[in-house]
Amino acid sequence: MPVTVKTCATPAEAAAALSSDRGARYIAGGTLVMRALNEGDVGITTLVRLADRALAQIRISGARVSLGAEVTLLAILRERELSYLHPVVRSIGGPAVRTTGTVGGNLFAASPFGDLTAALLALDAMVSVQSGYGARDMTLEEFLAGRERAAGTLALGVSFERPASPDAFRYRKIARVKPKGASVVSIAAHVPNMGGRVSNVRIAYGGMAATAIRAKAAERALEGRALDEAGVAAAVAAAAEGTSPATDAIASAWYRREVVGVHLRRLLLGLEA
Repeated sequence: MPVTVKTCATPAEAAAALSSDRGARYIAGGTLVMRALNEGDVGITTLVRLADRALAQIRISGARVSLGAEVTLLAILRERELSYLHPVVRSIGGPAVRTTGTVGGNLFAASPFGDLTAALLALDAMVSVQSGYGARDMTLEEFLAGRERAAGTLALGVSFERPASPDAFRYRKIARVKPKGASVVSIAAHVPNMGGRVSNVRIAYGGMAATAIRAKAAERALEGRALDEAGVAAAVAAAAEGTSPATDAIASAWYRREVVGVHLRRLLLGLEA
């Protein structure tokens, strides 16, 4: 079946094209859409693209960071002021994937992929979206919760505050093929230290549900505690609470629940994998 490519001039035009055609998919880097086409997905009949260079821009103003949806993973690696995200990006695919894969595409990656999304969730990111109702900002958590129902919604970019200190943001990916395989689980944590105790804790997982999710029970258990064995133990005890991992070719749901606490402990205590 032939596939039509439609180039739009504005986000509103692209959102309208997506919402008016069930077979339309947005394409930027193509690491998800082209894979689906190559694997024979006949439900895709139209590829929608947007000729807007602003979507490929990185903006850093003070502590606020904005990444356009078409910023590539490679562009993040090249930006020295985003060094805290470099370990995340290096854990995703190989050079070809990082050259073409985009921030926006990663937001739509199904588990066990989407490691950057887990990191952005831990950074309390906001997502700018365009739909038939106009443009608006929403939390990444809200975006992920409604992602599968959001036909015709176009992600324009994400924004977040940079980590409070160099050691406040932590990331670990557990994969059978290292360093770039699909995740058994990925863990990102933002743990600002205030007077020896952590405050405004955010912990996010990849591979522990259909999308990246926050580990809210672990966050509550760790809030206000020291990052020592006793404080971390409380978070570890609640590590798998609220998760719903899948059984797939990478790992079973049982195994993911068993190991997530082990790796959360090592991440929070700064131990080697």
